[in-house]
Amino acid sequence: MLTWLQRNSLTFPPLAKAMREPNGLLAAGGDLSADRLIQAYRHGCFPWFSEGQPILWWSPDPRTVLFPDELHVSRSLNKLLRQQRYQVTFDRDFAAVISACAAPRTYADGTWITEAMQTAYLQLHERGFAHSVEVWDNDELVGGLYGLAMGQLFFGESMFSRADNASKFGFATLVRHLKASGFVLIDCQMPTDHLHSLGARAIPRDDFARYLGEHLDQPNSATWLP
Repeated sequence: MLTWLQRNSLTFPPLAKAMREPNGLLAAGGDLSADRLIQAYRHGCFPWFSEGQPILWWSPDPRTVLFPDELHVSRSLNKLLRQQRYQVTFDRDFAAVISACAAPRTYADGTWITEAMQTAYLQLHERGFAHSVEVWDNDELVGGLYGLAMGQLFFGESMFSRADNASKFGFATLVRHLKASGFVLIDCQMPTDHLHSLGARAIPRDDFARYLGEHLDQPNSATWLP
C-alpha cells in the first residue's frame, strides 16, 4: 500500500504516527480521479477528509468488515423483511443516494462526502465500479447506501435512513444478494455501533490484505439491475 502511494507523489506523515495517531492515516494529497480511486481500493486504501482539508488516505488497523454468513438480523428487522415493508432496487438513482448520504446529520458537524467526492464516485458509478442500493416506501426514497464492487469484495461507503430500519433493510438485502453472488467480504472501513449491530467485526489489517490478494480478481455473478 505505501509503495503505491509513494509512487503517486503523496505526502507522508511519520510512519509510526500515521498508523496510530490517528489510526490508519497513510498519506495526504493526490486527487480523486477514477483511476486513482480504483487503485487505492485495490491496495486497501480509501479517502476520508473534510471540506478544506487535503485529500487524506486511510487504511486502519484493525479493519471493520462483515462476512456475509455473519449478518445479524434482529427480530424487528426480520419482521420487516418478511413483511416486505420496503422495496429495494440497485443502481436506480445513484446520484440521489450519495446526495442523501452527504446531507447534514443531527449528530455530526459537516460531511466528508464533499461535492468533489460525489463527483468522483458518480464517475466510478458510470464506469461500473460504484453501486447504490435504494430503499423505497412506495415512491419515496427512505433509505439507501453505496459502495464499490471489485471481484468478490464489496467496499461499503455510506448509508442513510429516513424511516424506521430503512438503511438496515437495504443493507440486509444487499448482503443476501452479495452472498448469493459469490462475494466473501464486505469492507465497512471504520467501526460504528450501527454496523456492529448488523454483525460487522474487526480483523487485522494483514488479514484484510490477504482477502484483497485472494479475491479482488475473482469472478462474481452479481447483477445490478434497478
